[in-house]
Amino acid sequence: MATKTLEDIPGVGPAIAEKLREAGYTELMTIAVASPKDLSETCEIGEKKAMDIIEGAKLCADIGGFETGDAILERRKSVSKLSTGSKAFDDLLGGGLESQAITEFFGEFGSCKTQVCFQLAVNATLPEDKGGLDSDVIMLDSENTFRPERVIQMANYLGVDPEETLKRIHVARAFNSQHQILLVDKAIELAKDRKIRLMIVDSLTSHFRAEYLGRGALAERQQILNRHMHDLLNFATLNNAVIAVTNQVAAKPDAFFGDPTRPIGGHVVGHTATFRIYLRKGKAGKRIARLIDSPSLPEGEAVFSVTEDGIKD
Repeated sequence: MATKTLEDIPGVGPAIAEKLREAGYTELMTIAVASPKDLSETCEIGEKKAMDIIEGAKLCADIGGFETGDAILERRKSVSKLSTGSKAFDDLLGGGLESQAITEFFGEFGSCKTQVCFQLAVNATLPEDKGGLDSDVIMLDSENTFRPERVIQMANYLGVDPEETLKRIHVARAFNSQHQILLVDKAIELAKDRKIRLMIVDSLTSHFRAEYLGRGALAERQQILNRHMHDLLNFATLNNAVIAVTNQVAAKPDAFFGDPTRPIGGHVVGHTATFRIYLRKGKAGKRIARLIDSPSLPEGEAVFSVTEDGIKD
């Protein structure tokens, strides 16, 4: 069966197809999951026309209708798992971080959120039979925390070529929230030429927290953050990719399990993240991961260590 193109969408002629491609809407699925407002603004077409194009793309891409549970089960067989490096941590997550989903790690400063991200980046480049995804990695670095030296330490411990590993990790420094959002579009472009099955955002909320101050800016912040989260989820779906994001915490007395912290981003982040993991320091240098939210797994805890060699049991 021939692959359908943008021109196969009802009402899309060569001129509109060209506008769509120039705006980065090159795949039927990308258009099918777009919002009418975004499509209308970026392609300079009317919102009614944008809605018609999206509906047409859904029909062409065969999405948006009802499916039976067994069909969804069959599709979920394509979901991959990425190892954290710790068996206890992997078991907590049902075998590792799931593709086509967002996993959020939140905790206080020093709870090893960034260290977990480094380990995931290295592990993703490994073959699938070693808990990896055999893929390249995209890392959006909003806090200037990426350190290639740390990747080299972890790669050496795993017995893989550190230089080759670094070549497969594509890092972009996000200078503000709008730049961070734009980088997801750049990632979609990069994923057309390379196999990218892991995207890391460290940290998800730091720019939003710094730029949108006070209650007056809260609604706008949440709206933009919501769109950003859904862009990440779309990337996960389109590329069968794992999305790992880190989040900061705000001190609050009414927090989880008596610990005076809660993640930034409110319900927007809470509802869009598929898995939420609370990281905290334990005794004797250990770290504790608590699974707070998951669609299918029970709440629980795992204890692991962060060493010079990386994440371990």
